[in-house]
Formats: sequence, C-alpha cells, structure tokens
Amino acid sequence: MDPFVLALSRFNRQKFDECIEICTQMLDKNPYDQVISLIFTSQAAWLLKCRALTKKSWIDDLEIDEEGVADILMDENAINNAPRPGTSFSRPLSSAGQPGGISQMVRPMSNAGRPITGYQRPGTNRPVTGSSRGNLATALQGQRPGTNRPVTSGGRMIRLGTASMIQQGAQFIMADKLNAKNVAKKKHIAKAVVDYLIYVESNFRRALDIASEATSLVNYNDWWWKSRIGKCQFKMGIIKDAEKQFISSLKTQDMITTQIELAKIAIKQDQPLRAIEIYTNAMKKYPYETHLITGIARIHDLLNDPGKAVTFYKKILIFDNSSIESIAQLASYHFYTDQPEVALRFYRRLVQCGVQNTELWNNLGLCCFYASQYDMALSCFDRALSLSDDTNAADVWYNIGHVGIGIGDLGLAYQCFKIAVSLNPNHAEAFNNLGVLELRRGNIEQARNNYIQSSKIASYLFEPCFNASLLMLKKGEFQESYQMANSAIQIYPEHADSKELLKTLNQHFSVM
Repeated sequence: MDPFVLALSRFNRQKFDECIEICTQMLDKNPYDQVISLIFTSQAAWLLKCRALTKKSWIDDLEIDEEGVADILMDENAINNAPRPGTSFSRPLSSAGQPGGISQMVRPMSNAGRPITGYQRPGTNRPVTGSSRGNLATALQGQRPGTNRPVTSGGRMIRLGTASMIQQGAQFIMADKLNAKNVAKKKHIAKAVVDYLIYVESNFRRALDIASEATSLVNYNDWWWKSRIGKCQFKMGIIKDAEKQFISSLKTQDMITTQIELAKIAIKQDQPLRAIEIYTNAMKKYPYETHLITGIARIHDLLNDPGKAVTFYKKILIFDNSSIESIAQLASYHFYTDQPEVALRFYRRLVQCGVQNTELWNNLGLCCFYASQYDMALSCFDRALSLSDDTNAADVWYNIGHVGIGIGDLGLAYQCFKIAVSLNPNHAEAFNNLGVLELRRGNIEQARNNYIQSSKIASYLFEPCFNASLLMLKKGEFQESYQMANSAIQIYPEHADSKELLKTLNQHFSVM
C-alpha cells in the first residue's frame, strides 16, 4: 500500500501518532534536492503531518478559559466595580433572595456566593475568596495558556514551499522564520499553518500576522480568517478588537462556533446577561445545539441561580441523554435539595455512561447513606478509596466521618477526620468537625485551636467562626467572641444563630 494512503487512513481513524510517524518517514526519505515528481508528494505528506500534529494537540477552547496571573492582575475589562446582584459573576444572587436557591447552611458557598461543591468545569477549580480580580494568591494558582515562542534551530532547511518548514526533532515549523505574506499566498497550507501555530505552538502573534495577510488577500470576505484573527486577539488579551472580528465574521457567515466565541467575550468582560442574550439569539437559528444551551445553564449556575440552570440542563438531556455535565449537575441539585433518592438515579446513570472515578463513587456513597441504604453506602466508599489518590482521599475519609456521626459512632468519625487532616493539612471542614468532637470530649483548648485553624484555612466557611464565637462566649472571652461572630455574619449574613449570638453580646456590652 502507498505510504501516503496508509497515513491518510490512520488520520481518518484518529490514529495521529501512527500518521505522524509515517509522514515523518516519507519526508525523511526525500532528498533535499527533490525532482518535480516528488515535490507534490512531499507537500502532501508535510500538510498531512501538520494536520495530524494539530489534531493531536487540539483542545476544545470554546470552554471558558482559565485565568492566569496576567489576566487577573492586569485585567481592565470590568465594566462596573459595584454591579447589581445577578448582573456580574463577582456578585451573584444571594440564597435568600433567590427563588429555588440552595441555602448556605446546606451547600457550602464561597465569599463570592458561588457553590464550592458540584460539577468541576474550567474556571471553577480555583477556590474563590471573594472577587478574584486583583487577588495575587488566587492568580498564582492558574497558568496563562501558551505565550512562549518556539525555539530556533540552525542547519540546512528543507524547502517545501518555504525555508522555515523543517522536521528536526520536536520542532516542526520554524515559526520565527515564517514569512507571513508568502505563507498567506499558499491557500492550501495557510490555514493548516495557522491552526498549528495556535493549537501546537501557542504562538498567537505569528498566527495573527499570517491570518491578517490572508484575509486581506481574499478582500475580507472569508469568515474563517476573521474568526481566527478574533481567536488570536482574544488569546492575546485584545478583547475589543476580537469582538469586532467575531461580529464581522458573523455578518459574513453565521456559525455556531463564532457565536460561542462572541459569548466568551461577554463572559470575559463580566457581562453575563449579555452572554445569555447572545446564546438566546443564536438558539433562535440553532434550537437543537446543546453547546448553546450548556452555555446558558453554566452562566445561571455561576450566578447562583440553580433553579434556572436545572431547567436548561434538563433541556440538554432531551437532545443528548448522555451529557455527563448535565447529569452530574442535576444529581448535585437534587442532592442538595434533600432528594438523595433522585440524585442516586442520576449518579447511577453516570456509572452506566462509563464514568469511573473517586468523586462519583464518593457521591454515590453519600446518596446511599442519606437514602438509608447503609450497606450500599459503605461499599461505595470502599470503592472510592480504592480509586483515590493523595489529592482526593481526604475528602472520602471526611465523608466517611459523617457516616460515623450519622450512625452514632463518634470514635469512627474522630478517626476518619484525623486521617483526613493527615492526608490534607488544609482540609478546613475536617478541622471544624474535629473541633466539635474535641469539645464533646472536654478538650476545650484543642477544640478552639481546631476552629481557629479551620477559619484561617477557609475564609468562606462560617461554621468554624460561629463555633469559635460560641466557645469563647462560654469561656468569658467576649471581645474575641464578638469578632468571630462578626466574621460569621460577614460570610453568611442570613445565619440566624450568628445574629442571635451577636444580639446577646451587644446586650452584654450595653449592660457593662
């Protein structure tokens, strides 16, 4: 069989490594001074290898991007520093004024009002302690996607249309030596080169140069080049210009991907309502596109409006009954609305879809426990521990500790919480629960230390602040108790017990 046909077959079957290897062998066999009959074969093999490398490194960048240090500390795209609740991601709806919302007493929330637990998506794996803008500690936990420029290499170069295209080691295209005008004139390779620079090299500046030259050659009538220019400008932080390019691309050709990119611009500018409007308008033309429905559901979820988000997640399952994110979100919603039996059915569906990880079996164990299926709960937690590693084993032991409290075995609960903090010294919830158990044992100072340690680790938890305040009140440390009660109220303003505690302290201070 002809090696190029074989490589093309491997590419169509998404066996990209084998395709790249065959294309590399074909390019290595051709001498530097090629005859005319070999040039076309070499160019085809080069183009196929470029496409295979791009497909191998391709990621779905239509998702919400992670924010790195530069994006957070130097972001000037915010519209309003004090937006109304529900109109900004930094100020979502509160659980008290939200119909169908979940109370912070049931589901832990960050200082910004977003749920800590639930389905993990891009942008949610970083703990939120209030507004993330300007927070250096939060910024350092992310990575800005690829701003490095490719390294250069010397030596004789193989001429396959341009002097910069070389297969030498890991460097396939010498991006620094690319002539943007010459590449743009070759329509059969220009798009492949631009995608390679974006998805493999992450060299957005060079890709922008080529795309700008190419779109001028077609008299600015190609939507694809406008979309790529907008993508490069978005990655480089030129938000306003990227928005203009996407709008121009939509005028030339209405595409779903361009609509989603335009919605990402609105999300980047902290305009969730405008992003919802963009998704809604796109759905009028593409009513069955699940990516658009998912975008609306995610925004409602980020705005702490789970009632509306669940409506859209259910709509997604009508068109795609194996959507992992929708099933997980519905399961989480039903669990926190005191419907563990319904949540259990959704998590079982995830197992049927082939999901096998620690978090899923941990959630199955919790649902079984709260549904009074104790034998199944222990089996699920055992399976979760067998799949766990150092990053998530502490959470499993923490939940087993809750099972111990539920069945009245406080010794088991104490041991589980101890194991949790030994695996993760920053597990604030386990420290708080250890404080409660230490207090029951009569170890007052140890309980107080655990409460304070928990409040320092997780500033979004109101429970350790309230527990510490109550303990200090009983010990007669009224000033410290007042400070901790104030902290609890700041974290969770609707907490009735903290309000009552503050009222008692104010009466005490007025008498004095």
